[in-house]
Amino acid sequence: MLNEIDFNLLWQATGETIYMVGISTLFTAVLGIPLGVLLVITDKGYFLENLVVQRILAAVVNVFRAVPFIVLVLFLFPVSQLIVGTTLGPTAATIPLIAGAAPFYARMVETAIREIDRGVIEASQAMGATKMTIIRKVLIPEALPAIVSGLTVTCVSLISFSAMAGIVGGGGLGDAAYRFGFQSFNDQMLYACGIILIILVQLVQGVGDWMARRLDKR
Repeated sequence: MLNEIDFNLLWQATGETIYMVGISTLFTAVLGIPLGVLLVITDKGYFLENLVVQRILAAVVNVFRAVPFIVLVLFLFPVSQLIVGTTLGPTAATIPLIAGAAPFYARMVETAIREIDRGVIEASQAMGATKMTIIRKVLIPEALPAIVSGLTVTCVSLISFSAMAGIVGGGGLGDAAYRFGFQSFNDQMLYACGIILIILVQLVQGVGDWMARRLDKR
């Protein structure tokens, strides 16, 4: 049974998946948090109210969230080619992964910030805090546990997305499971890739839940 598992290939695919998910999670946070904040503070009744900007941002987010991920990968082939010079491999796969995850995460950040008591924001304004200070010292810290929990959920989704990206040339465990497991009629390789994906999900969820609990002041 174990002779049918190519462990060198398995570890390489695992490394590619961790690379894809790690880079994508980082840039998803970098893009998603500011976007989620903007969706809130430009809305009606908030201190940077601008309904035109808010509706444009919301429309863009909704468009990217509405497109199935596998279709998004195909749509963004030209973008991957332009940015990284190829449409194949883990680096190229990070482009659609980020494009698919950042809008999803932005909505989770938006929800987390909207749950903050408006009285806290109004009190900060009354004390003369600047808009940037309110964002940095009030909105982000107050919503941080939920923001971390949202990033954990997003990271878990990215693991699943990375497996789908692998089927269309993205590499990683999805590619290994499909080409060297399913197409090669190697059930052991297929199961091994699936088990490692499950382990990665459990690790990410466990670490994310631990961090969220540590950050929660309630």
